[in-house]
Amino acid sequence: MILHQLIDFDVLRVIWWLLLGVLLIGFALTDGFDMGVGALLPFVARTDLERRVAINTVGPVWEGNQVWFILGGGAIFAAWPPLYAVSFSGFYMAMFLILAALILRPVGFKYRSKRDDARWRQGWDWALFVGGAVPGLVFGVAVGNVLQGVPFRLTENLMPLYEGSFFGLLNPFALLTGLTSLAMLIMHGGAWLSLKADGAVARRARIYGSYGAIGAFLGFMVAGLWLAIGLDGYTLMGPNVTDGPSNPLYSDVARGGSWLVAYAQRPWIAIAPLLGLVGTVLAYFGLRSGREVSTLLASKLAIFGMISTVGLTMFPFILPSTIDPRSSLTVWDSSSSHLTLFVMLVVTVIFMPIILAYTAWVYKVLWGKVTEDEIRNNEENVY
Repeated sequence: MILHQLIDFDVLRVIWWLLLGVLLIGFALTDGFDMGVGALLPFVARTDLERRVAINTVGPVWEGNQVWFILGGGAIFAAWPPLYAVSFSGFYMAMFLILAALILRPVGFKYRSKRDDARWRQGWDWALFVGGAVPGLVFGVAVGNVLQGVPFRLTENLMPLYEGSFFGLLNPFALLTGLTSLAMLIMHGGAWLSLKADGAVARRARIYGSYGAIGAFLGFMVAGLWLAIGLDGYTLMGPNVTDGPSNPLYSDVARGGSWLVAYAQRPWIAIAPLLGLVGTVLAYFGLRSGREVSTLLASKLAIFGMISTVGLTMFPFILPSTIDPRSSLTVWDSSSSHLTLFVMLVVTVIFMPIILAYTAWVYKVLWGKVTEDEIRNNEENVY
């Protein structure tokens, strides 16, 4: 027996669907507080020294955190090629906007303190704000469009044809999910600053972070209600075509009904939205009461629950099509080959524990608050 056949093809597909979720959640949990700090920067810091305190809470770790984003993109490319082809081409302008905003972050970190000039530093501070707020908003807009379905179709040769536009992505439901995403990251950034900063920066971060928690809670509730009564869901008709070739056109998909049918079929998935709501409530009260470690953990719980809700609600769909439901991409028909998924899994099993161990070690070494005195005493060695 060939080694990769030890694991069924359909099992490997589900494993990689789960791993893709792990990578996206890992990105939101780590780089999410970086972006949240950037989005909060104009509000929590009023002097140059306070802004440097806020920036240096994420300065040593933001580059490592952003690796999760790269890993997520690489996993989509290698494990789900049709998803990569449709999303990265159809959402090209949105992706360009995200990347342009993210490019501002390293430049802002590296250059803002190169000159002791107020206007120079203020300009880079706004660049850091854009680099935090814009990706958080656009990622949420993308999720909203995925839940609604995307206007693409596949030709007989499986060539994806996208028939939408950038401004078509900015529809009311997607803007709601975008604002919810931004509020979620503001909550997370506030929780991080509450833990890592000191003095006035931490106090203001608790206030604005609690506002983010309220926005995330309300946005998540309204989006769920909208999803229940205002949007069509998708259904994979007939038995799942598992262990079959990766050709979405072999599947029979119907559009209609509600996404929330999934909760009647798999009641256990209700734990995901429950975690999202409970996490935001705990984060809100933690921020208001000044708790630190538990508040950050509650914020992480909220993010885990909210992102998991999307994936579990849509399963087995990954990217539905509005103009040709049969072209919709699912877990069962849009993956790489059996061998490719197996080799990737072996590599992941070897290297993922190393990455996690190194990340944990870095955070342990860098544990502790960033204070104004520390910035003054290390003027040449901090951002």
